[in-house]
Amino acid sequence: MLRASRSITANIAEGYGRYHYQKNIQFCRQARGSLFELFEHLSVALDGGYINTDELEDYKKHLFLLIKMLNGYIKYLENRKTESPGEGTN
Repeated sequence: MLRASRSITANIAEGYGRYHYQKNIQFCRQARGSLFELFEHLSVALDGGYINTDELEDYKKHLFLLIKMLNGYIKYLENRKTESPGEGTN
């Protein structure tokens, strides 16, 4: 879970540092995958008795809000990419 959570922010930062829309989008999609991976780990934690259902629901609410925000950022980047001819075509 620690690696998945760190992967989220690391991928967002790495994508931002690329200064290229398509690369940024790619890394944001990887970050989104890590959010889903973290949710899966939390589901396993519930099954193992490490967290209870209320805790899982609270985590789920926060994770899906982050996914929604990240989807919005990806959409923003996709729109910027199409608005900037020659930018992000590689």
